[in-house]
Amino acid sequence: MKPWEVLGTITADGITLKLARHDREFLLLADGLPLMSSRMHSSEDDLATIGCRRARLLPAPCVLVGGLGMGFTLRAALDLLPSSATVVVSELIPAVVERNRGVLAPLADRPLDDPRVQVVERDVLEVLRANRTGFDAALLDIDNGPSALTSHRNGALYADRGIAAARAALKPAGILAVWSSFADQQFARRLRNGGLDVVMERVRGRPRRGPNHVIYLAQRPDGRAHAGARARS
Repeated sequence: MKPWEVLGTITADGITLKLARHDREFLLLADGLPLMSSRMHSSEDDLATIGCRRARLLPAPCVLVGGLGMGFTLRAALDLLPSSATVVVSELIPAVVERNRGVLAPLADRPLDDPRVQVVERDVLEVLRANRTGFDAALLDIDNGPSALTSHRNGALYADRGIAAARAALKPAGILAVWSSFADQQFARRLRNGGLDVVMERVRGRPRRGPNHVIYLAQRPDGRAHAGARARS
């Protein structure tokens, strides 16, 4: 059997990320644990499809993609959104951006070349805090779920303060969509306690097969119902 070829290794924030290739398959590992495979990205596509259901109908939506990975979520979002859209990609590790402009670029048809894309090499929580009411949708695919894996600092993203920052970064009726390899009812509860309306959608790693994954879909209320209640009181 042909061995895996290691294309690069980087240690960031105490986490070792490794990119490997076997024939036409690419695999990204975090401390030896599989994080993403180019052969199984259907649920990453679903993250964009589900998370952009509302944004795709807006005249000039602004969407945040947190975590570039191999570019599949970004590509799916670009294929859905109008030409007037702005898509901000937040990626903490410059080497990931570099690989997506190089050896990984053909996997998702070179999404970073799209003129709608703005790349920010910055922690996604910082991007959320810097953009109050800036996004119609925020698509987060950074870890294997709502727990720190690719960076120790990501734990704050899934805690109460991180959820508050995400809510504040959304426009009224904006959507926060979080990819996960597992269901976490406590995280769903934190989202609800943070003032978001939450549903959990189950998707598959490959079309109609593969492992079950979860998309947390959390919407910021648009405020109109509350305004109407105050007017009637």
